[in-house]
Amino acid sequence: MTGPPNSPYENGVFTLEIIIPDRYPFTPPSVTFKTKMYHPNIDESGRICLDLLKAAPNGGWKPTIGIEGLLIALRMLLECPNPDDPLMEDIGEQFKNNKEEFWKRAKSFTEKYAR
Repeated sequence: MTGPPNSPYENGVFTLEIIIPDRYPFTPPSVTFKTKMYHPNIDESGRICLDLLKAAPNGGWKPTIGIEGLLIALRMLLECPNPDDPLMEDIGEQFKNNKEEFWKRAKSFTEKYAR
């Protein structure tokens, strides 16, 4: 997946691991980022905090979303992080309180790891 334009992930190429479960599309796929990144909703091991990756009733996954819809949502998460529901609380706080420093670090990670 490529990073969205006008984001600190722009020009980065990010590798995803997508595991399709036997009960797909009724159960969401398991998705992790294999490329290291600096993001409040993605931890060091690549786990992603995104409602669409969780099955109902607690999550937002629906069989109609499909892989394409999920990839669009992941790209949107790169474009618009959700600091109010972070996996990485320190990065979420930085995003809210010092966006300039967040951008600088996220861009640095992109340049270092997402080539």
